[in-house]
Amino acid sequence: MARGRPKAELKLTVPEHTQLSSIARSRSMAAALTVRARIVLAAATGQSNSAIAQRFELTQATVGKWRQRFLKNRIAGLYDEVRPGRPRTIDEERVALLIRKTLNKKPKDGTTHWSVRSAAADSGISKSSVHRYFELFSVKPHRTESFKLSTDAFFIEKLRDAVGLYLNPPENALVLCVD
Repeated sequence: MARGRPKAELKLTVPEHTQLSSIARSRSMAAALTVRARIVLAAATGQSNSAIAQRFELTQATVGKWRQRFLKNRIAGLYDEVRPGRPRTIDEERVALLIRKTLNKKPKDGTTHWSVRSAAADSGISKSSVHRYFELFSVKPHRTESFKLSTDAFFIEKLRDAVGLYLNPPENALVLCVD
């Protein structure tokens, strides 16, 4: 007689098996995700949590967690969940205003380029946050030969859409950039 509670049978569809096999073999995906795919593939062959844990040098709790997450959410359950963190203190409007001003107006002090410090002083946003937003939106006012103003009225909205695709791509999407 088996000990513990009976395990839910884990069956894979052909597309799931194909996708999990691809993830498990991948050298470019996160290592944690490839291990999770291997756990599910092993579970689908009927192996016990203890056998899988021993094979992959994991704890039985870890194997059980990913087996259950797969049963509940299928392949999407293998990806990391969004973790809670400190809420944002700078709203999107202030960030948009910062980027818009940096790209469309010259600094008041007569210089030709905005620096992180001057943008921070002008916007009231900390230097580290301004730097982070410049990095996020690939804004490099200090690297231009001359000051350039964007004539596109919807530049910020387009920038948000493009950066959003890279930071949070839609499921099963391929994002390409052509310069």
